[in-house]
Amino acid sequence: MSIVSTPSPGLAADAPARRDAEATKTAILRAARHLLARHAHADITLKAIAERAGVSAPLVLKYFGNKDTLFARVMSFELDATALLDAPLDELGRHMVRHLLVSQRDQGADPILRIVFAPLHGEQGDILRTNFRTQVSERLAARLTGPDAGLRAELAVSTLLGLGVMYGIARGTHLRGADVDDIVERYAPAVQAQLA
Repeated sequence: MSIVSTPSPGLAADAPARRDAEATKTAILRAARHLLARHAHADITLKAIAERAGVSAPLVLKYFGNKDTLFARVMSFELDATALLDAPLDELGRHMVRHLLVSQRDQGADPILRIVFAPLHGEQGDILRTNFRTQVSERLAARLTGPDAGLRAELAVSTLLGLGVMYGIARGTHLRGADVDDIVERYAPAVQAQLA
């Protein structure tokens, strides 16, 4: 069964008639990430990605060549991890929580939540897991000092994933209705406790 996604209300209509290449690539990647976080890899069509991005399917092929090349980019956490971990260690918990919430609220994209859907993706799920371990968990562990750095990194990321699931998937009404600064103040200490 193929997934045919309808574009978000106003997405295609609001898209500029002429986009620059980077904006188009970003829209395509965002659309593919959105679909990957909701459907099995095998069920996602280039047409669905194009519709969600507000572009034509040939344009997806122009920029990425084929579905496998596109999803190789989507399954990488490299750029997301760079942004997620871009803070001094003593402020990293706050930064990670804020980055996750603002990414979901403002861009409709979560920097790490797609790992939750790895079981849906068969062999591609194994790639997603490997990328997540090396590009997020192990990269964070390498920044930590003291004993059990790997375990502490995984616990910090697990705590962050829980917040991402409740905010982005379960769509907790109280959580989504709260001020981001308030959530950061309440939640960041739990993440930071594993990092310090």
